Amino acid sequence: MPRSGRPKSITTPRMKKLVRDRIRRNPLRSMRKMAAEVHISKGSMQNLVKNELDFRSYKRKTVHFLSETIKLKRLSRSKGLLTRLEIENLDRFLFSDEKLFSIEQATDKQNDRILAPNSSSIPEDVLYVARTQKPRSIMVWGGISANGRTPLIFIPEGVKINAATYRQLILEPVIKHSSRNIFRNQPFVFQQDGAPAHTANITQKWLHENISGFLSKEEWPPSSPDLNPMDFSLWAILEAKACAKSHNNLDSLKRSLVKE
Repeated sequence: MPRSGRPKSITTPRMKKLVRDRIRRNPLRSMRKMAAEVHISKGSMQNLVKNELDFRSYKRKTVHFLSETIKLKRLSRSKGLLTRLEIENLDRFLFSDEKLFSIEQATDKQNDRILAPNSSSIPEDVLYVARTQKPRSIMVWGGISANGRTPLIFIPEGVKINAATYRQLILEPVIKHSSRNIFRNQPFVFQQDGAPAHTANITQKWLHENISGFLSKEEWPPSSPDLNPMDFSLWAILEAKACAKSHNNLDSLKRSLVKE
C-alpha cells in the first residue's frame, strides 16, 4: 500500500543484499570502509547492519596455539587428572606458577574506563598510562591451595631459573615444608607446569624422593594455563591491586605484592 513520507533510499532490498554479500565474503570488514565503498554514511551502514540485517559486532579473541599433538595430550592427561580426582581431594592440591611483574602501572584495556563530562576535563596523569621500553621487573613465584598459600618468592635479578636454582630457591625452602606449614602434616599433591626447570630429570628425581605426591611431567597437560588458578585468575587479581599505580623501584613493588 502507498504510504506517506520519503521512500527508503538506503535500506533497500538491493543494498541489503549487497552488504550481506560483502560481509559473507569477508566478515572482518569495517563499517567505515563498507560505507565508503557503497557511498553511504557510516551511521547509515551501522543502522543497516544492526537493524536490517540483525548482525552484531564481536571482538576477535587471542588464544594459545594448540597443535593436534598437544590437543590429544591435553585430552588424555585431563582424563587422567579427572580419574585421579576420584580418589584424591582437590583441596589437597598445591598449585604453583611464576609471573614477571614490572614497576609500571597495570592497565586493563578492556575494562579501564574514566567517568568525565568530556575528555578535555580529564587530567593527563589519569588519562594516560606511561610506558617505557624496558621497565625494571622481577620474577615472582607463588603457590595456593584451598588450605592456604605459600609466601611469594622473588627471584633475584639476573638469576636464570634452571633446575639447580629452582631447587635452591623454591623446592628446598618452600615445597619441602608445605606439608607442615600448609597441610598440617597431611599428604598433598604438588602441581607445576611444563617449564624446563620443572621437567628436568634432577627436579623430577628430587620430587620423587621428597614429596609424598606430585603431578609428574607425564601427568600435567601441556599448554594448559586455563587449568591452573594461579595462571588464569590469581596473578591478574594480584597485579591489579599491587600495581594499581607505578612504583619507583623494585623494593616498592615487592612491598606492595607482599601486602596485597
